[in-house]
Amino acid sequence: MTGPFFCKYNHRVRSLLNQCRNTMGYWTYIIDTDTWNALNYPPFSVPLLPNLTSLTWTEASNKTFHYIRLLVTPKLTTLNISASYSFTFSPAEHSILSSIAKSCPSISHLDLHFSRYGNESTEFVENTATLLQSWSQLISLRTGTVSEAAITYLSNLPSLRVLKITLPSTLISVDTQELLRRPAFCALQELDITCKNMDFLDAFLKQLAITAKVLSFTITDGVDSTRALPALISRLCNLCADNSLQQVQLSITDQHARGISSIEAATFQPLFTFRDLRKFNFTTYNCYYYVVRMDDADLVEMAKAWPLLEDLAIPGCPKTDHEVTPHAFVSLLSHCPRLVSVAVPVDWTTIDYDDIPRDIPYQGFSHSTVSELVFQASVVDNPLRIAAFISAIAPNVTSIEGDDGSGWSIVDRIIGDVPMIREQGMKMMLNRSM
Repeated sequence: MTGPFFCKYNHRVRSLLNQCRNTMGYWTYIIDTDTWNALNYPPFSVPLLPNLTSLTWTEASNKTFHYIRLLVTPKLTTLNISASYSFTFSPAEHSILSSIAKSCPSISHLDLHFSRYGNESTEFVENTATLLQSWSQLISLRTGTVSEAAITYLSNLPSLRVLKITLPSTLISVDTQELLRRPAFCALQELDITCKNMDFLDAFLKQLAITAKVLSFTITDGVDSTRALPALISRLCNLCADNSLQQVQLSITDQHARGISSIEAATFQPLFTFRDLRKFNFTTYNCYYYVVRMDDADLVEMAKAWPLLEDLAIPGCPKTDHEVTPHAFVSLLSHCPRLVSVAVPVDWTTIDYDDIPRDIPYQGFSHSTVSELVFQASVVDNPLRIAAFISAIAPNVTSIEGDDGSGWSIVDRIIGDVPMIREQGMKMMLNRSM
């Protein structure tokens, strides 16, 4: 790259992605430090890209972080910075970030991630409020742990629509809760919160009333979550009282779980008031023995409550007997014509042990949009029979997943061939009748 060439075309660049590439197992920057050093001197001038409006810088290290200042401009509206594993946020990095904030007052979309594990340094967390106050036009913010002062500031932003943060590792104070009682997060459409446990989440949500369409909550230390979950579900109903909610995602990690923890399907009934719900995902990590107790009536009730559903995920457990039958699974599809992805535990025994019928099941009913199925904790003995059944009622399925060794990998492999076999059989019968 020559200076005259760069200086001739640099004003045309509106968006820049600086990322790493994997070469023989080693991560290296596409633009190395020698190049960045050269760009720091004539004939190049700062800002290097004067009309830049979007900047993404991945795998930032302590050696490369300060080069970001060469690119920032007052025209920048989107800034995305993620740090490498070895990155440490010291006063020097704070000073650089502060200067970036002052140089880019028009940023509306901000992503800052300085820890892969959500454990930002105290230095970063304590200064988040000061940094964020440089950006009064934020529309979306995705970052890690923020302070209570930062939460209070963000709650007053009139244009903030998307918020993804991690709550501090202490309970939100009563004073902050009172501040959130007044109209707060007025424009918020998407709220994504990560926190240590449900008590921290409950304290944050206690006084809130928002019109969000998307809610996502991740609990990283979900001890006794099954006991606290009903209260959280009820809290969500108070949180979005205007029935605008369209997506709910709940994720719980409990590394201390012992034995099977049952969650009654009735726990989720308060959410049935949200008739426009498109997505409901309840997932668990490191706590494989959390299971939602659900029978046919529960699943059908859920399907009738959410007719616009597109994505449904509810965990199963291999050491429990599942009471949802294929009949209820078909009823789910019939009541929710927009479904694309389904992950529910189903007992396939009745299909597994019966011969493949000559007639198409359910009087030829088929669901045209569902394409992804996950049957965690469900085991099949005769993959061909299951594939024949599913391909008849959901002919456009392209992916089926299950537990390792459960037989679902075979179903996934052959389900695409079953319609062709069926078509050949129909042609053979037609030829014989002629």
